[in-house]
Order: sequence, then C-alpha cells, then structure tokens
Amino acid sequence: MRGMSDESLQDRFAPHNACFGCGPANPKGLRIKSRVEGDEVVCDWTPEAHHEAFPGMLNGGIIGALLDCHCNWAATWHLMQAQGSPTPPCTVTADYAVKLRRPTPSAGPVRLRARVVEATDDRAIVEATLEADGKVCATCRGTFVAVKPGHPAYHRW
Repeated sequence: MRGMSDESLQDRFAPHNACFGCGPANPKGLRIKSRVEGDEVVCDWTPEAHHEAFPGMLNGGIIGALLDCHCNWAATWHLMQAQGSPTPPCTVTADYAVKLRRPTPSAGPVRLRARVVEATDDRAIVEATLEADGKVCATCRGTFVAVKPGHPAYHRW
C-alpha cells in the first residue's frame, strides 16, 4: 500500500459520512481517524467516560465498533490501491470476529492497527489489533466486500 498525507482516510474520502464508528459528520459517533502507515492502517483514539463498561474500562461493544470500522477502511484503502482508483470503493462488513484478550483501560488513547492479509478483486480479509498501554487488548479478523449500486448498503462517497 502506498502511504498518504497525515489527513485521515475518512476526512479525505468521506467527510459527509455519518457512520457511528467512522463518520466525520456524526457528532455523536466515535469519529475514528484512520491513517496509512506503510502497509498498515493505524488510528489513535481516546475514549471518554461514556464509552466505558465500568469505571476505568472500555466497553466491549465500543471495541467491536472501533475494530469493524477501522478494518473496513483498511480494506477500502487496499482495494482502491489495487484497482488504481482515485476514489475508494463502497465496502461493507461481511463478517468479523473480535477476541477480547484482556480488559482495555479507558484512561488514555488506544491504538488500532490493521492490515490486509488476503484479497481478491472485490473483497479483503483484514486482521487488526487494539492496543492500550503498549499491550494488545483485542484482536479482530474480518471480511470486507466492495458492493455495487443496487446493494442496500451501497453509497457514493
């Protein structure tokens, strides 16, 4: 994957997206900012108290949403680069599985790392981690598929 500027993928390609996890236009969303670093897509995100399961620990559902959206952007970036397209394809989550390996502290930022491990013309399998305090707290593996007009989740960027 080729690198890009410090601008997030979301801000560059989908500034009006209102997705709960990654939409810059959703004021109540998580608003992750995924950036390309070499062959990985990374994101640093800081939880707030309302993202907690209990005091001091991040909610597992929030962890799932972070990983889902971040992996989807890793897949989108990869497919866009593979196609030589100036704009990303519309990708949706076909499946993803999260393993919560240890409690995730909410007192500071978490780092998401994702990379495509397998791909075809219209889909990518992505593996990712969520780290806090330098420790992997959760892992994820998912399949993300490019969809065309007519699919219920299809949208134009």
